[in-house]
Amino acid sequence: MYWLPDMVFLDTETTGGSPLYSRLTEIGLIRIENGEITGRWETLVNPEVRIPASITGITGITNEMVKDAPTFKEIAGDLYGYLEGMVMAAHNARFDHGFLKAEFKRLGATLRQRTLCTVKLSRKLFPHHKGHSLDAIMQRHGLRTDARHRAMGDVQLMLDFLEAARRELGEAIVLQEINTLLKGPSLPPALDGAFLDEIPDAPGVYTFYDENETPLYIGKSVTLRSRVMSHFSSDHSSAREMKITQEIKRVEWIETAGELGALLLESKLIKERLPVYNRMLRQKRKLFSLQISELMSQTPWVKLVSSDEFSPSHFEYLYGMFRSKKRALETLRALADKHQLCGKMLGLETGKGACFSYQLKKCSGVCAGKERPELHYLRLRQAMISMRLKNWPFDGRIGIREQNKESRKTQVHVFDQWCHLGSVDDEIELDEILQSRSPLDFDMDTYKLLTKALKKPAHILNLTNNSRDVLYG
Repeated sequence: MYWLPDMVFLDTETTGGSPLYSRLTEIGLIRIENGEITGRWETLVNPEVRIPASITGITGITNEMVKDAPTFKEIAGDLYGYLEGMVMAAHNARFDHGFLKAEFKRLGATLRQRTLCTVKLSRKLFPHHKGHSLDAIMQRHGLRTDARHRAMGDVQLMLDFLEAARRELGEAIVLQEINTLLKGPSLPPALDGAFLDEIPDAPGVYTFYDENETPLYIGKSVTLRSRVMSHFSSDHSSAREMKITQEIKRVEWIETAGELGALLLESKLIKERLPVYNRMLRQKRKLFSLQISELMSQTPWVKLVSSDEFSPSHFEYLYGMFRSKKRALETLRALADKHQLCGKMLGLETGKGACFSYQLKKCSGVCAGKERPELHYLRLRQAMISMRLKNWPFDGRIGIREQNKESRKTQVHVFDQWCHLGSVDDEIELDEILQSRSPLDFDMDTYKLLTKALKKPAHILNLTNNSRDVLYG
Protein backbone atom coordinates (compact mmCIF):
# COMPACT_ATOMS: atom_id res chain seq x y z
CA MET A 1 0.00 0.00 0.00
CA TYR A 2 3.02 2.27 -0.47
CA TRP A 3 1.20 4.36 -3.02
CA LEU A 4 -1.76 5.50 -0.85
CA PRO A 5 -1.70 8.81 1.07
CA ASP A 6 -1.79 8.79 4.87
CA MET A 7 -5.23 7.82 6.14
CA VAL A 8 -7.22 5.50 8.39
CA PHE A 9 -9.55 3.01 6.69
CA LEU A 10 -12.43 2.34 9.06
CA ASP A 11 -15.71 0.46 9.23
CA THR A 12 -18.35 0.14 11.92
CA GLU A 13 -21.20 -2.24 12.65
CA THR A 14 -24.26 -0.90 14.48
CA THR A 15 -27.60 -1.84 16.02
CA GLY A 16 -29.51 0.13 13.37
CA GLY A 17 -29.42 2.93 10.83
CA SER A 18 -29.84 6.09 12.94
CA PRO A 19 -26.92 7.62 14.93
CA LEU A 20 -29.52 9.27 17.19
CA TYR A 21 -31.07 6.03 18.39
CA SER A 22 -28.72 3.20 17.38
CA ARG A 23 -25.30 2.34 18.80
CA LEU A 24 -22.00 0.84 17.70
CA THR A 25 -21.33 -2.89 18.05
CA GLU A 26 -17.95 -3.20 16.31
CA ILE A 27 -15.13 -1.02 14.97
CA GLY A 28 -12.30 -2.08 12.69
CA LEU A 29 -9.55 0.09 11.19
CA ILE A 30 -6.22 0.01 9.38
CA ARG A 31 -3.93 3.06 9.66
CA ILE A 32 -1.53 3.82 6.80
CA GLU A 33 1.38 6.27 7.16
CA ASN A 34 4.23 6.90 4.73
CA GLY A 35 3.09 3.97 2.62
CA GLU A 36 3.18 1.51 5.51
CA ILE A 37 0.48 -0.04 7.70
CA THR A 38 1.25 1.40 11.13
CA GLY A 39 -1.84 0.21 12.96
CA ARG A 40 -4.47 -2.49 12.72
CA TRP A 41 -7.19 -2.41 15.39
CA GLU A 42 -10.58 -4.02 15.85
CA THR A 43 -12.92 -4.45 18.75
CA LEU A 44 -16.46 -5.44 19.55
CA VAL A 45 -18.35 -2.74 21.43
CA ASN A 46 -21.02 -3.21 24.05
CA PRO A 47 -23.82 -0.99 22.68
CA GLU A 48 -25.63 -0.99 26.04
CA VAL A 49 -28.84 -1.71 24.13
CA ARG A 50 -30.26 -4.89 22.59
CA ILE A 51 -29.16 -5.86 19.08
CA PRO A 52 -32.24 -6.53 16.93
CA ALA A 53 -32.47 -10.03 15.47
CA SER A 54 -32.63 -8.53 11.96
CA ILE A 55 -29.23 -6.88 12.50
CA THR A 56 -27.73 -10.06 13.92
CA GLY A 57 -28.96 -11.81 10.77
CA ILE A 58 -26.83 -9.43 8.68
CA THR A 59 -23.68 -9.03 10.78
CA GLY A 60 -23.64 -12.24 12.80
CA ILE A 61 -22.96 -10.17 15.93
CA THR A 62 -25.12 -11.39 18.81
CA ASN A 63 -26.03 -9.91 22.18
CA GLU A 64 -24.00 -12.69 23.82
CA MET A 65 -20.89 -11.67 21.81
CA VAL A 66 -20.97 -8.04 23.01
CA LYS A 67 -22.09 -8.73 26.58
CA ASP A 68 -18.56 -8.56 27.97
CA ALA A 69 -17.11 -6.23 25.31
CA PRO A 70 -15.90 -2.74 26.29
CA THR A 71 -18.32 0.18 26.03
CA PHE A 72 -17.55 3.04 23.67
CA LYS A 73 -16.49 5.17 26.63
CA GLU A 74 -13.82 2.59 27.47
CA ILE A 75 -12.32 2.51 23.96
CA ALA A 76 -12.87 6.14 22.92
CA GLY A 77 -9.31 7.18 23.85
CA ASP A 78 -7.69 4.39 21.84
CA LEU A 79 -9.92 5.12 18.84
CA TYR A 80 -9.14 8.83 18.93
CA GLY A 81 -5.44 8.03 19.02
CA TYR A 82 -5.74 6.22 15.69
CA LEU A 83 -7.87 8.96 14.10
CA GLU A 84 -6.15 12.10 15.36
CA GLY A 85 -4.69 14.16 12.52
CA MET A 86 -5.66 11.61 9.87
CA VAL A 87 -8.14 11.39 7.02
CA MET A 88 -10.77 8.75 7.76
CA ALA A 89 -11.73 6.64 4.73
CA ALA A 90 -14.98 4.65 4.90
CA HIS A 91 -17.51 3.19 2.53
CA ASN A 92 -20.43 5.63 2.88
CA ALA A 93 -18.33 7.80 5.18
CA ARG A 94 -21.32 9.89 6.30
CA PHE A 95 -22.76 6.79 8.01
CA ASP A 96 -19.64 5.80 9.96
CA HIS A 97 -18.63 9.40 10.70
CA GLY A 98 -22.15 10.15 11.91
CA PHE A 99 -22.10 7.26 14.38
CA LEU A 100 -18.65 8.17 15.68
CA LYS A 101 -19.66 11.82 16.14
CA ALA A 102 -22.80 10.76 18.00
CA GLU A 103 -20.84 8.45 20.31
CA PHE A 104 -18.23 11.12 21.09
CA LYS A 105 -21.01 13.67 21.64
CA ARG A 106 -22.57 11.42 24.30
CA LEU A 107 -19.25 11.68 26.11
CA GLY A 108 -19.25 15.48 25.84
CA ALA A 109 -16.57 15.52 23.13
CA THR A 110 -16.64 16.80 19.54
CA LEU A 111 -15.21 14.77 16.66
CA ARG A 112 -14.40 16.67 13.48
CA GLN A 113 -12.71 14.36 11.06
CA ARG A 114 -11.74 14.86 7.43
CA THR A 115 -13.29 12.01 5.52
CA LEU A 116 -12.91 10.20 2.23
CA CYS A 117 -15.98 8.31 1.04
CA THR A 118 -15.04 5.27 -1.07
CA VAL A 119 -18.60 5.14 -2.46
CA LYS A 120 -18.02 8.57 -3.99
CA LEU A 121 -14.57 7.49 -5.10
CA SER A 122 -16.02 4.44 -6.85
CA ARG A 123 -18.55 6.64 -8.66
CA LYS A 124 -15.76 8.92 -9.87
CA LEU A 125 -13.48 6.09 -10.96
CA PHE A 126 -16.19 3.92 -12.54
CA PRO A 127 -19.03 6.28 -13.56
CA HIS A 128 -20.33 3.84 -16.19
CA HIS A 129 -21.32 1.36 -13.45
CA LYS A 130 -24.59 1.78 -11.55
CA GLY A 131 -23.84 -0.12 -8.35
CA HIS A 132 -21.22 1.12 -5.88
CA SER A 133 -22.05 -0.83 -2.73
CA LEU A 134 -19.36 -3.15 -1.40
CA ASP A 135 -21.32 -6.09 -2.76
CA ALA A 136 -21.44 -4.50 -6.21
CA ILE A 137 -17.72 -3.67 -6.04
CA MET A 138 -16.90 -7.26 -5.03
CA GLN A 139 -18.79 -8.61 -8.02
CA ARG A 140 -17.34 -6.03 -10.40
CA HIS A 141 -13.71 -6.64 -9.47
CA GLY A 142 -13.90 -10.31 -8.50
CA LEU A 143 -13.09 -9.66 -4.83
CA ARG A 144 -13.65 -12.23 -2.09
CA THR A 145 -14.04 -12.15 1.69
CA ASP A 146 -15.18 -14.53 4.43
CA ALA A 147 -16.07 -11.62 6.74
CA ARG A 148 -18.61 -9.49 4.87
CA HIS A 149 -20.55 -7.17 7.22
CA ARG A 150 -17.86 -7.49 9.87
CA ALA A 151 -15.82 -4.37 10.49
CA MET A 152 -12.31 -5.59 9.64
CA GLY A 153 -13.57 -7.69 6.74
CA ASP A 154 -15.14 -4.63 5.13
CA VAL A 155 -12.04 -2.51 5.81
CA GLN A 156 -9.94 -5.06 3.95
CA LEU A 157 -12.45 -5.00 1.09
CA MET A 158 -11.96 -1.24 0.74
CA LEU A 159 -8.21 -1.69 0.44
CA ASP A 160 -8.65 -4.54 -2.03
CA PHE A 161 -10.94 -2.33 -4.11
CA LEU A 162 -8.36 0.47 -4.27
CA GLU A 163 -5.68 -1.98 -5.32
CA ALA A 164 -7.99 -3.36 -8.06
CA ALA A 165 -8.73 0.19 -9.24
CA ARG A 166 -4.99 0.96 -9.35
CA ARG A 167 -4.38 -2.10 -11.53
CA GLU A 168 -7.23 -1.25 -13.90
CA LEU A 169 -6.89 2.55 -14.15
CA GLY A 170 -3.38 3.32 -12.99
CA GLU A 171 -2.04 4.82 -9.78
CA ALA A 172 -2.07 8.41 -11.05
CA ILE A 173 -5.81 8.41 -11.87
CA VAL A 174 -6.81 6.88 -8.52
CA LEU A 175 -4.67 9.36 -6.57
CA GLN A 176 -6.00 12.26 -8.63
CA GLU A 177 -9.61 11.38 -7.76
CA ILE A 178 -8.71 10.86 -4.10
CA ASN A 179 -7.12 14.30 -3.98
CA THR A 180 -10.14 15.85 -5.71
CA LEU A 181 -12.48 14.41 -3.10
CA LEU A 182 -10.22 15.48 -0.25
CA LYS A 183 -10.18 19.09 -1.41
CA GLY A 184 -13.77 19.36 -0.26
CA PRO A 185 -15.94 22.46 -0.67
CA SER A 186 -14.36 25.84 -1.34
CA LEU A 187 -16.07 28.02 1.26
CA PRO A 188 -16.27 31.82 1.11
CA PRO A 189 -13.92 33.51 3.63
CA ALA A 190 -16.85 34.71 5.76
CA LEU A 191 -18.12 31.18 6.40
CA ASP A 192 -16.71 28.93 9.09
CA GLY A 193 -16.54 25.38 7.76
CA ALA A 194 -17.69 24.06 11.14
CA PHE A 195 -21.28 25.01 10.31
CA LEU A 196 -21.41 22.26 7.67
CA ASP A 197 -21.13 19.61 10.38
CA GLU A 198 -24.23 21.01 12.06
CA ILE A 199 -26.46 20.70 8.98
CA PRO A 200 -28.29 17.36 8.97
CA ASP A 201 -28.45 15.20 5.85
CA ALA A 202 -32.21 15.25 6.17
CA PRO A 203 -35.08 16.87 4.22
CA GLY A 204 -35.44 20.61 4.63
CA VAL A 205 -34.97 24.13 3.30
CA TYR A 206 -31.90 26.36 3.39
CA THR A 207 -31.45 30.12 2.93
CA PHE A 208 -28.30 32.00 1.92
CA TYR A 209 -27.90 35.59 3.21
CA ASP A 210 -25.50 38.35 2.21
CA GLU A 211 -23.70 40.79 4.54
CA ASN A 212 -26.83 42.96 4.80
CA GLU A 213 -28.99 39.96 5.81
CA THR A 214 -30.72 40.08 2.42
CA PRO A 215 -31.94 36.63 1.35
CA LEU A 216 -29.93 35.61 -1.71
CA TYR A 217 -31.25 32.16 -2.47
CA ILE A 218 -33.67 29.62 -0.95
CA GLY A 219 -33.47 25.96 -1.87
CA LYS A 220 -34.74 22.61 -0.67
CA SER A 221 -33.37 19.09 -0.59
CA VAL A 222 -34.02 15.68 0.90
CA THR A 223 -30.34 15.71 1.93
CA LEU A 224 -29.73 19.23 3.23
CA ARG A 225 -26.04 18.99 4.06
CA SER A 226 -25.07 17.42 0.74
CA ARG A 227 -27.07 19.99 -1.20
CA VAL A 228 -25.61 22.96 0.67
CA MET A 229 -22.09 21.59 0.19
CA SER A 230 -22.70 21.21 -3.55
CA HIS A 231 -23.04 25.01 -3.83
CA PHE A 232 -19.43 25.33 -2.75
CA SER A 233 -17.93 22.84 -5.19
CA SER A 234 -14.90 24.06 -7.08
CA ASP A 235 -16.52 23.36 -10.45
CA HIS A 236 -19.46 25.79 -10.38
CA SER A 237 -21.96 24.91 -13.07
CA SER A 238 -22.69 28.54 -13.97
CA ALA A 239 -21.58 32.12 -13.44
CA ARG A 240 -24.78 32.64 -11.44
CA GLU A 241 -23.85 29.81 -9.06
CA MET A 242 -20.41 31.30 -8.55
CA LYS A 243 -21.84 34.77 -7.91
CA ILE A 244 -24.20 33.41 -5.26
CA THR A 245 -21.41 31.67 -3.33
CA GLN A 246 -19.21 34.77 -3.43
CA GLU A 247 -21.92 36.84 -1.75
CA ILE A 248 -22.92 34.37 1.00
CA LYS A 249 -22.18 35.49 4.52
CA ARG A 250 -24.63 33.31 6.47
CA VAL A 251 -26.53 30.05 5.99
CA GLU A 252 -29.81 29.19 7.71
CA TRP A 253 -31.71 25.91 7.46
CA ILE A 254 -34.98 24.39 8.64
CA GLU A 255 -35.38 20.62 8.84
CA THR A 256 -38.63 19.01 7.68
CA ALA A 257 -40.00 15.51 8.06
CA GLY A 258 -40.03 14.77 4.33
CA GLU A 259 -39.88 16.01 0.78
CA LEU A 260 -43.44 17.37 0.65
CA GLY A 261 -42.78 19.50 3.71
CA ALA A 262 -39.58 20.82 2.13
CA LEU A 263 -41.36 21.68 -1.13
CA LEU A 264 -44.20 23.48 0.66
CA LEU A 265 -41.84 25.41 2.92
CA GLU A 266 -39.57 26.39 0.04
CA SER A 267 -42.52 27.77 -1.95
CA LYS A 268 -43.84 29.68 1.08
CA LEU A 269 -40.50 31.21 2.09
CA ILE A 270 -39.60 32.28 -1.44
CA LYS A 271 -42.88 34.19 -1.76
CA GLU A 272 -42.43 35.76 1.69
CA ARG A 273 -38.73 36.65 1.55
CA LEU A 274 -38.31 37.30 -2.19
CA PRO A 275 -34.70 36.08 -2.42
CA VAL A 276 -32.60 37.78 -5.07
CA TYR A 277 -31.70 34.71 -7.11
CA ASN A 278 -34.99 32.78 -7.00
CA ARG A 279 -36.94 33.90 -10.03
CA MET A 280 -39.46 31.15 -10.79
CA LEU A 281 -41.33 31.07 -7.46
CA ARG A 282 -40.70 34.60 -6.17
CA GLN A 283 -44.13 36.04 -6.70
CA LYS A 284 -47.59 34.64 -6.61
CA ARG A 285 -48.35 34.83 -10.31
CA LYS A 286 -51.70 35.91 -11.69
CA LEU A 287 -53.02 32.97 -13.67
CA PHE A 288 -55.94 32.45 -16.00
CA SER A 289 -58.34 29.60 -16.63
CA LEU A 290 -61.19 28.81 -18.98
CA GLN A 291 -64.57 28.46 -17.26
CA ILE A 292 -67.43 26.57 -18.92
CA SER A 293 -70.94 27.73 -18.11
CA GLU A 294 -72.75 25.54 -15.62
CA LEU A 295 -75.94 25.92 -17.67
CA MET A 296 -76.18 25.55 -21.43
CA SER A 297 -78.45 28.62 -21.54
CA GLN A 298 -75.61 30.84 -20.30
CA THR A 299 -73.78 32.06 -23.39
CA PRO A 300 -71.08 32.37 -24.42
CA TRP A 301 -70.28 28.97 -22.97
CA VAL A 302 -66.63 29.75 -22.21
CA LYS A 303 -65.40 32.63 -20.08
CA LEU A 304 -61.80 33.66 -19.32
CA VAL A 305 -61.30 34.05 -15.56
CA SER A 306 -58.28 35.15 -13.53
CA SER A 307 -56.92 33.50 -10.41
CA ASP A 308 -58.51 36.31 -8.36
CA GLU A 309 -61.88 34.83 -9.32
CA PHE A 310 -61.00 31.17 -8.72
CA SER A 311 -63.20 29.23 -6.35
CA PRO A 312 -61.72 25.80 -5.61
CA SER A 313 -65.21 24.51 -4.87
CA HIS A 314 -66.12 25.12 -8.55
CA PHE A 315 -63.00 23.59 -10.13
CA GLU A 316 -65.13 21.13 -12.09
CA TYR A 317 -66.02 24.06 -14.37
CA LEU A 318 -62.43 25.36 -14.74
CA TYR A 319 -60.13 24.08 -17.47
CA GLY A 320 -56.39 24.63 -17.66
CA MET A 321 -54.05 27.09 -15.97
CA PHE A 322 -52.35 29.71 -18.13
CA ARG A 323 -49.76 32.37 -17.42
CA SER A 324 -51.41 34.87 -19.78
CA LYS A 325 -54.75 35.67 -21.42
CA LYS A 326 -53.08 35.28 -24.80
CA ARG A 327 -51.98 31.71 -24.07
CA ALA A 328 -55.44 30.77 -22.78
CA LEU A 329 -57.21 32.13 -25.87
CA GLU A 330 -54.69 30.48 -28.20
CA THR A 331 -55.42 27.14 -26.56
CA LEU A 332 -59.16 27.67 -26.87
CA ARG A 333 -58.88 28.58 -30.58
CA ALA A 334 -56.78 25.50 -31.25
CA LEU A 335 -59.42 23.31 -29.58
CA ALA A 336 -62.17 24.99 -31.59
CA ASP A 337 -60.35 24.27 -34.86
CA LYS A 338 -59.56 20.68 -33.92
CA HIS A 339 -63.09 19.78 -32.81
CA GLN A 340 -65.11 22.05 -35.15
CA LEU A 341 -66.44 24.15 -32.29
CA CYS A 342 -68.26 27.45 -32.75
CA GLY A 343 -66.27 30.63 -32.17
CA LYS A 344 -69.39 32.53 -31.11
CA MET A 345 -70.57 29.97 -28.59
CA LEU A 346 -67.06 29.88 -27.16
CA GLY A 347 -66.89 33.67 -26.86
CA LEU A 348 -64.13 34.01 -29.46
CA GLU A 349 -66.38 35.96 -31.88
CA THR A 350 -69.24 38.45 -31.64
CA GLY A 351 -71.93 39.60 -34.03
CA LYS A 352 -75.03 38.11 -35.61
CA GLY A 353 -75.46 35.11 -37.87
CA ALA A 354 -73.10 32.19 -38.36
CA CYS A 355 -69.56 32.42 -37.09
CA PHE A 356 -66.57 32.99 -39.35
CA SER A 357 -65.33 29.47 -38.70
CA TYR A 358 -68.55 28.06 -40.18
CA GLN A 359 -67.86 29.91 -43.40
CA LEU A 360 -64.43 28.27 -43.47
CA LYS A 361 -66.07 24.90 -42.76
CA LYS A 362 -64.28 24.70 -39.38
CA CYS A 363 -67.50 24.87 -37.31
CA SER A 364 -70.10 22.11 -37.30
CA GLY A 365 -72.85 24.75 -37.63
CA VAL A 366 -74.55 25.17 -34.26
CA CYS A 367 -74.63 28.89 -35.00
CA ALA A 368 -76.44 28.21 -38.29
CA GLY A 369 -78.97 25.70 -36.94
CA LYS A 370 -77.06 22.74 -38.40
CA GLU A 371 -76.27 21.09 -35.04
CA ARG A 372 -78.30 20.82 -31.89
CA PRO A 373 -76.91 23.06 -29.09
CA GLU A 374 -77.10 20.19 -26.58
CA LEU A 375 -74.76 18.08 -28.72
CA HIS A 376 -72.38 20.97 -29.36
CA TYR A 377 -72.22 21.79 -25.64
CA LEU A 378 -71.48 18.13 -24.86
CA ARG A 379 -68.73 18.01 -27.51
CA LEU A 380 -67.20 21.17 -26.01
CA ARG A 381 -66.97 19.61 -22.56
CA GLN A 382 -65.56 16.38 -23.97
CA ALA A 383 -62.93 18.30 -25.96
CA MET A 384 -61.74 20.06 -22.80
CA ILE A 385 -62.08 17.19 -20.32
CA SER A 386 -58.34 16.50 -20.13
CA MET A 387 -57.74 20.10 -19.01
CA ARG A 388 -60.31 20.14 -16.21
CA LEU A 389 -59.01 21.07 -12.77
CA LYS A 390 -59.66 18.54 -10.07
CA ASN A 391 -62.43 19.16 -7.57
CA TRP A 392 -61.40 18.88 -3.93
CA PRO A 393 -61.86 15.11 -3.37
CA PHE A 394 -62.52 15.31 0.38
CA ASP A 395 -65.41 16.46 2.55
CA GLY A 396 -63.30 19.07 4.32
CA ARG A 397 -59.84 19.63 5.77
CA ILE A 398 -57.25 16.90 5.62
CA GLY A 399 -53.75 16.35 6.93
CA ILE A 400 -50.89 14.52 5.22
CA ARG A 401 -48.56 13.00 7.78
CA GLU A 402 -44.84 12.69 6.99
CA GLN A 403 -42.32 10.94 9.21
CA ASN A 404 -38.55 10.68 8.84
CA LYS A 405 -37.49 7.20 9.90
CA GLU A 406 -33.95 8.35 10.69
CA SER A 407 -34.67 11.44 12.82
CA ARG A 408 -38.21 10.34 13.77
CA LYS A 409 -39.37 13.87 13.04
CA THR A 410 -43.09 13.93 12.24
CA GLN A 411 -45.13 16.68 10.59
CA VAL A 412 -48.74 17.03 9.49
CA HIS A 413 -49.45 19.27 6.48
CA VAL A 414 -52.98 20.66 6.65
CA PHE A 415 -55.00 21.40 3.50
CA ASP A 416 -58.48 22.51 2.56
CA GLN A 417 -59.83 23.11 -0.97
CA TRP A 418 -56.29 22.70 -2.41
CA CYS A 419 -54.98 25.47 -0.10
CA HIS A 420 -52.14 24.84 2.35
CA LEU A 421 -53.21 25.99 5.82
CA GLY A 422 -49.87 25.16 7.45
CA SER A 423 -47.51 22.42 8.63
CA VAL A 424 -47.36 21.41 12.29
CA ASP A 425 -45.05 19.39 14.52
CA ASP A 426 -47.41 18.57 17.38
CA GLU A 427 -51.04 18.35 18.52
CA ILE A 428 -51.06 21.86 20.03
CA GLU A 429 -50.06 23.47 16.73
CA LEU A 430 -52.56 21.28 14.89
CA ASP A 431 -55.42 22.41 17.16
CA GLU A 432 -54.45 26.06 16.60
CA ILE A 433 -54.69 25.65 12.83
CA LEU A 434 -57.98 23.77 13.02
CA GLN A 435 -59.52 26.48 15.22
CA SER A 436 -58.33 29.25 12.90
CA ARG A 437 -60.78 30.50 10.30
CA SER A 438 -58.40 32.41 8.05
CA PRO A 439 -59.62 32.87 4.45
CA LEU A 440 -58.38 30.28 1.96
CA ASP A 441 -55.55 31.53 -0.23
CA PHE A 442 -55.31 29.51 -3.45
CA ASP A 443 -51.80 29.10 -4.85
CA MET A 444 -51.07 27.28 -8.10
CA ASP A 445 -47.71 25.96 -6.89
CA THR A 446 -49.41 24.37 -3.88
CA TYR A 447 -52.13 22.92 -6.10
CA LYS A 448 -49.53 21.22 -8.30
CA LEU A 449 -47.56 19.89 -5.31
CA LEU A 450 -50.67 18.50 -3.67
CA THR A 451 -52.13 16.85 -6.77
CA LYS A 452 -48.78 15.16 -7.30
CA ALA A 453 -48.51 14.12 -3.63
CA LEU A 454 -51.99 12.58 -3.62
CA LYS A 455 -51.00 10.24 -6.45
CA LYS A 456 -48.46 8.59 -4.15
CA PRO A 457 -49.14 6.44 -1.09
CA ALA A 458 -49.68 8.80 1.82
CA HIS A 459 -50.97 8.85 5.39
CA ILE A 460 -54.10 11.00 5.07
CA LEU A 461 -55.98 12.27 8.13
CA ASN A 462 -59.58 13.47 8.08
CA LEU A 463 -59.51 16.75 10.03
CA THR A 464 -63.11 17.80 9.49
CA ASN A 465 -64.81 18.80 12.77
CA ASN A 466 -61.46 18.34 14.55
CA SER A 467 -61.48 14.62 13.76
CA ARG A 468 -58.22 12.65 13.56
CA ASP A 469 -59.64 9.73 11.58
CA VAL A 470 -57.29 8.10 9.09
CA LEU A 471 -58.79 8.25 5.59
CA TYR A 472 -56.16 6.01 4.03
CA GLY A 473 -52.44 5.31 4.13
